[in-house]
Amino acid sequence: MRVLVVEDDALVSDGIKRGLEREHFTVDLVGSAEDAERHSIGEFFDLLIVDLGLPKADGFTLIKRLRDSGRKTPVLILTARDTVDDCVKGLDVGADDYMVKPFRLPELVARARALVRRAHSVADSRLTCGELELDTAQHTARLLGQTLGLTGREWAILELLLLQSPNVVSKEKILQVLSGWDSDLTPNAIEVYISRLRSKLADGSAIIRTVRGIGYRIDGTA
Repeated sequence: MRVLVVEDDALVSDGIKRGLEREHFTVDLVGSAEDAERHSIGEFFDLLIVDLGLPKADGFTLIKRLRDSGRKTPVLILTARDTVDDCVKGLDVGADDYMVKPFRLPELVARARALVRRAHSVADSRLTCGELELDTAQHTARLLGQTLGLTGREWAILELLLLQSPNVVSKEKILQVLSGWDSDLTPNAIEVYISRLRSKLADGSAIIRTVRGIGYRIDGTA
């Protein structure tokens, strides 16, 4: 899952980034509403975590602009403002959730996962396809009841394919989810990871199919 953190306090944003990355998120950071709006055009994010007290345009303005432009990316407000009025205003302009600083990282992680699941109409932390099951809360994968060993990037690709299923996921989206702004992966690298995943899934009915010229999708029909 790829997250954009919109926070002008570098210490806070770095702490959020480190904490989320330990929980297998890809995290990018910006310090203003203007930068967040610019980067959210043409780039894929599963979630935006937005502070309200930003320089120039504030978090309320950013969220309203995103919603007015038709962007439906889930937004979690994370702010020191703890009044009911601020919470109500944040939700009314289009935020999906509201947390107050100081916060507990496990709660932030759980809320982030829940918002992404909700955006994909997924009921709980278990993603299934045929005999394949990923538990995103426990970060475990099982195939035919047996533990499936996955690298971090293999997990990220499989999670994305399952969240998007039965839709096709483009190579570009996979690249963005895996690397964000901190890595320089290539489409050829994605093909290598897909090949490895297919080998690991070979005993079950979950198949990663290539849609030529577009990307990949997963389904449970052998």
